[in-house]
Amino acid sequence: MKHTLPNFRIAIVGAGAIGLYYGGKLAHFGRDVHFLLRRDYAVVRQRGLRLRSKGENIHLPKVQAHRSTEEIGPCDLVIVAVKATSNSELPSLIAPLLGSETIILTLQNGLGNEEFLAQHFGAERILGGICFICLNRTAPGVVERFDSGRLALGEFSGYPRPRLHDIAWEFKRCGVVCSVVADLARERWRKLIWNIPFNGLSVAAGGIDTAAILADEGLCRLAVELMDETIAIAKACGQNVPTALAPEELKRTKAMGEFKPSTLIDYLAGRALEIEPIWGEPLRRGREAGLESPRLEMLYRLLVALDRGPRK
Repeated sequence: MKHTLPNFRIAIVGAGAIGLYYGGKLAHFGRDVHFLLRRDYAVVRQRGLRLRSKGENIHLPKVQAHRSTEEIGPCDLVIVAVKATSNSELPSLIAPLLGSETIILTLQNGLGNEEFLAQHFGAERILGGICFICLNRTAPGVVERFDSGRLALGEFSGYPRPRLHDIAWEFKRCGVVCSVVADLARERWRKLIWNIPFNGLSVAAGGIDTAAILADEGLCRLAVELMDETIAIAKACGQNVPTALAPEELKRTKAMGEFKPSTLIDYLAGRALEIEPIWGEPLRRGREAGLESPRLEMLYRLLVALDRGPRK
């Protein structure tokens, strides 16, 4: 597949914090970015998009906002940033965006999303991206960034090709710390080592932020134990992840301050939780590898029960 980058046409499917942030960065630096917007459509059309952090205050007064992918039409690159709970909608949403050489890059959390897209659109098209970043959509069309963050891109099938390096350069030129990785699956597990404890405990412990988890001796210890179980599963699945990651992850989490993980935000808003890709699939893969993961299993069962229950 060959692409001429100066005329790259990009569609953002899933305009939450991740989609708005990375799409907004690309648009701010002159790329032809088209956003599929639902909740934020009217506000973004009227006020534009704003990206904020300690060292950044970007305002895009005019955004190419659309209500349907039919309205957007074929693109060179489709960036998928919807919650995995909405994957069943993707075949119909993405179809109008496809040309013969369209690439699909998923920035979704957890395991199994690349496989789902490959099943529907072919493995050749699929790239994966792992976002090691803390973002919250704090108001319609407003995204706050809480740490420096980085993005890792990989091919779903095979080794990195020139197209992957081209897309990584697009992110780099707009100020995103971005790298190309040879092993996408390893990076997925690397992020799960943080997501499994902190996204999960933020909900299971009663709706608390990461600072509250770290401040509670029992919860902090449980977070470390969940990290260790996740590392053991990753290794059993053939991923060469570092064994002693917990101190590094705790230090990084402390620097985030009173951060509300995305799962907590979804829970408090009454939205479905991404339980299967983040907790269910790792647990199943661990079982298949012959591992017992009692803390992960307990957390998974708690989250399933809470997801079915009434919201506050």
